[in-house]
Amino acid sequence: MTRITAAQAQTIITTAMATGVERGFKPLSVIVLDAGGHVVAFARADGSAPGRFGIAHGKAYGAVMLGMPGSAQMARAEAQPYFMAAMNGVYGGHVVPVPGGVLVKHDGEVIGAVGVTGDTSDNDVVAALAGLAAVDLTGEA
Repeated sequence: MTRITAAQAQTIITTAMATGVERGFKPLSVIVLDAGGHVVAFARADGSAPGRFGIAHGKAYGAVMLGMPGSAQMARAEAQPYFMAAMNGVYGGHVVPVPGGVLVKHDGEVIGAVGVTGDTSDNDVVAALAGLAAVDLTGEA
């Protein structure tokens, strides 16, 4: 199984944050998790709220643990709120079911997730996908 290396995680974060600056996004926080939901790396831009770790983590954690990106989780939460409430209970309240949680894939296999927060959810996705492109990994947003 391929895994996300620490070097790749740092490049994902650096690129995602640089993309945010280049596009005029609000300060971003970015986390990279491995396939087991463990933190590989995290960074919070200057000016980003201190609570952003939990949001970035929840976006990525929900994606990797449920095997669905944040956009799919949000659609599921809207269609079946009881299901996502139950899933959040299963995972100790650590799931944030909104876009910005991006599954990371290599050869079709989930190898982790990226969570980005700080701007609109759509812009968070743009930054995450830019970070993944920088390390030749595929993201499902």
